[in-house]
Amino acid sequence: MTVDAGHSAASRTDFSSNLAGRHSTSARWRLVFMASTILAITFLGALILTIIDDAFGYVLMVDAVDQKSLEQDGVPLLEMDANGLRAVIEENLSNRRQRALNRELPFEERSTADLLEIVLAEIVKPEVVATYTLYESLFNKRAIVDNASTAWPDSTLVFRSWVSMRFLSSSQTARPMTTGVLTAVKGTLLTIAITLLFAFPVGIAAAIWLEEYATDNKLNRFIQVNIYNLAGVPSIIYGMLGLAVFVRVLEPLTSGSAFGVTASGEVANGRTVLSAGLTLAILILPVIIINAQEALRAISGSLRHSSLALGATKWQTIWHHVLPASFDRILTGTVLAVSRAIGETAPLVVVGASTFLTQDPSGVFSKFTTLPIQIYQWTSRPQPEFRHIAAAAIVVLLALMLSLNAFAIVTRNRLRKQKRFG
Repeated sequence: MTVDAGHSAASRTDFSSNLAGRHSTSARWRLVFMASTILAITFLGALILTIIDDAFGYVLMVDAVDQKSLEQDGVPLLEMDANGLRAVIEENLSNRRQRALNRELPFEERSTADLLEIVLAEIVKPEVVATYTLYESLFNKRAIVDNASTAWPDSTLVFRSWVSMRFLSSSQTARPMTTGVLTAVKGTLLTIAITLLFAFPVGIAAAIWLEEYATDNKLNRFIQVNIYNLAGVPSIIYGMLGLAVFVRVLEPLTSGSAFGVTASGEVANGRTVLSAGLTLAILILPVIIINAQEALRAISGSLRHSSLALGATKWQTIWHHVLPASFDRILTGTVLAVSRAIGETAPLVVVGASTFLTQDPSGVFSKFTTLPIQIYQWTSRPQPEFRHIAAAAIVVLLALMLSLNAFAIVTRNRLRKQKRFG
């Protein structure tokens, strides 16, 4: 009894000491995880603040044509009505440019704000001589004003949001004050639409075959290993594949010449929206397949057995039970894959994305540019104002990604509710 009591006391002592050690180790790891989370949030916050800091701020401009010289009967340009602005346009703008603008929308049908915008962009032509970040604009305003009045006495200092409705609704131009992202946004949406239309059904079909139908043999194991390897291949390699296959080999199809589309003046080579979308589809296809397999694997085998026991075929079981039960997980993985595709630049450069394009894409056989390509092109320009435009384009890209992700998350949550209560 004495020996047993001593052994029991020693065991309790060892247990107590081990328990204290485990709690100490757990506390240390908790601090490590918390520090990692704080560090990640800090870097993300610094990135967002940097983008916002460049997307807003004061701009110092000098007019190519003095606004006072355009006054009508002593009325300043900014106070003119529509009739006065039309008179300024007729007197100072070339007939050729007037006809071009009138074809877009007759001057009689344009609003006063629209006419003023034409006068400023086409006649006054303000040039940027200095730009300031949001931080400088908020905390160094007096120094900015003093410097502007000394160095550029005829300049105009305005607080500008580089993200504006004009920026969203205008195509790309060579001038930073009039350029926009409409062409890039349309190209991005068209490219992602093609990517989803190809990668989503093909990826799910491949996952169903590998998970539900394929037997465990050397060939299928080889295919599975290579799918995992392809998910980690650098994106520029997929760009080279897209250049070889879609741009060159399948040029009659991707250029539209096989369908007679190029007769209307569209591009006559394979560097089109269709080639870009198919290239990005191949890029994200392994990720979608792997995620869909994991989603299908997470469904309990009892669900399949119950359906088969009631007389359903294997395909009926998959279509009516397994896929609906796993679709929310599949959608989550697809959202992550599409987010990667939206931000890709390297494969699109190889496929032939345009860095300067003023014509909006009219279809899948058109030349294209995307928001990441546009951001890359603007950040490579030496003028400081293009850095602010790039920041504004980044804001638009983030908003687009968040909108698409929010739509997918809302759809996923609705599917989960239907599965839970349906």
